[in-house]
Amino acid sequence: MTRYAIDAPAAIRLVREGVALADQHTLVAPNLLRSQVLSQLYRAVRGGELSKEDARAILDGITTMRIRLLGDRVSRAAAWRIAEEFGWDDTTNAEYVAVAQLQADAFVTLDEQLAREVEGIVATAPFEALLRA
Repeated sequence: MTRYAIDAPAAIRLVREGVALADQHTLVAPNLLRSQVLSQLYRAVRGGELSKEDARAILDGITTMRIRLLGDRVSRAAAWRIAEEFGWDDTTNAEYVAVAQLQADAFVTLDEQLAREVEGIVATAPFEALLRA
């Protein structure tokens, strides 16, 4: 069984593409995933990139997605430490990296710059890894 940490764009892509996650894969993410998804979809609707109906369908899909959301004291402390180490202005990306370090085999992010930054800190995997059995 492979456990993947995913970011908000990866979660949105999973739902938009109707990807059926292989049974042997499990997903984890920080609690903030749902808020980030909501914000990203709202901006897409406001920008005319997505209809309100499509955004609501994606939100529903993420709500019913098999994903364990984490926000315990240990992962928050790890996120703080990671943000300090990287000199980041906030802890958003650090929360994903912390969950990946603590709870996952690999981190799937659609943010190529973030994937490069965390190279050697946490294992990363391409989105397509979620599709393979």
